[in-house]
Amino acid sequence: MVSTWNPKLSPGAFPLYRALADQLANDIGSGLLQAGERLPTHRALARTLRVNIGTVTHAYAEARARGLIDGEVGRGSFVRHPSARPDFAGREPPGAGVRHELVNNVPVGGPSLAECAQALRTLAVRADLLDCFERHSPAGIERHRLAGVRWIESSRVRAKPEQVLITGGAQHAMAVALVAMVNAGDGVLAETLTYPGLRALAGLLRLRLDPVAMDAQGLLPDALDAACRHSRAKLLYLMPNLHNPTGAILSETRRREVVRIARKHDLWILEDDSHGFLAADEGPPPIAALAPERTLFIASLSKSVCAGLRVAYLLAPEGSSKLAPRLLAAGNAIAWMGTPLMSELAAQWIEDGSAARIARGKRVEMLARQQLARGLLGHPPTPSAASSSTLWLELPEPWRADEFVARCREQGVAISSPEMFAVQRSSVPHAVRLCIGTPPTREALREALEIVAEVWRRGPPAGAGALLS
Repeated sequence: MVSTWNPKLSPGAFPLYRALADQLANDIGSGLLQAGERLPTHRALARTLRVNIGTVTHAYAEARARGLIDGEVGRGSFVRHPSARPDFAGREPPGAGVRHELVNNVPVGGPSLAECAQALRTLAVRADLLDCFERHSPAGIERHRLAGVRWIESSRVRAKPEQVLITGGAQHAMAVALVAMVNAGDGVLAETLTYPGLRALAGLLRLRLDPVAMDAQGLLPDALDAACRHSRAKLLYLMPNLHNPTGAILSETRRREVVRIARKHDLWILEDDSHGFLAADEGPPPIAALAPERTLFIASLSKSVCAGLRVAYLLAPEGSSKLAPRLLAAGNAIAWMGTPLMSELAAQWIEDGSAARIARGKRVEMLARQQLARGLLGHPPTPSAASSSTLWLELPEPWRADEFVARCREQGVAISSPEMFAVQRSSVPHAVRLCIGTPPTREALREALEIVAEVWRRGPPAGAGALLS
């Protein structure tokens, strides 16, 4: 159904397109506009408001960049489902009645209380501890950057200290890279399903996300080549190791094709390796190892060690003497610098081997949990790798994802719907993401998965598929 939306704009609102996008956001938030509702065409709304059609086009583009609406060629513009608009303030608690939370991707297995206490005691007696309180080092203290080099090189990527910028986590590193590399209104290429944090940043920075088709193995090189020809995007965001949400690992053949295409079109690559520690060193080489001259590489400790260790290392491309200052300026503008005391703790754990040991332990645990999950769910077809902390579950007909999510929640299990990962409304699959690394114990995971398996076995209520199609 086409909406009869007739927004009321304040007299003198300027710029008009932004005021129109703000009113759209307000009307969605108030419930006046519902998820899935088709908005008036550009021409019809321009006629209603007595404004130039370009104003409406600009306003719809602004709303799409914020994640409020989707546009489909030949069908129009639609209000997105609320779960498809990631909130920068963070996720809400699972809610009343939810006993098992499989939404937040935070793999268990971090340092023990005793290990944390011992690490802080060790820090307290360092002779150079005052460096963390009194030194102004926007790119990071030298010994912290050296620890970053060591952590990055454990991922089989060459690094030098002068290439490393210390940030307050992978999300901060992504923001720095986007601010340095692209401008408001520019396009950023990403797979049709992508990390919600990228969508949140794109909306905040008013960037256009251009989708690149993918299959169960990940990004399709031919689709990337076509997207480069038709888009003026300068940057590709990619998570080739344990892609979020599908948990897939991009093959070496496809990685080399991505590199070839990027060189052909002079495309920068932002490689997010936050989950690469789970793939270990038997997987394909990172993109940054294949194309060091055009890849910005993110190595984070929040997933691999513990969620509260908000430290990540952003590696500038090799030989990019002009780009490194831009990254540093962007980092300064956003948060001045990474937190030195937290970076000191990270460096200590990297240097004494604790970080690597914890990461290995998490990988062993995820291998066991994947085996448990697949057995309980009847070994469903899935692109998720055997060491992934998530399980991408493709739903059989007549299930629809939102109905499956609702049924699981009614039974006390919170899981993720696909809308929050989709770059475009037209590319939302009938699948769900289960964060199997989140429950504190395997027994808790087993209980949650038995509920999911029972919902799967029973199937949707009669007529649900027809109502949702």
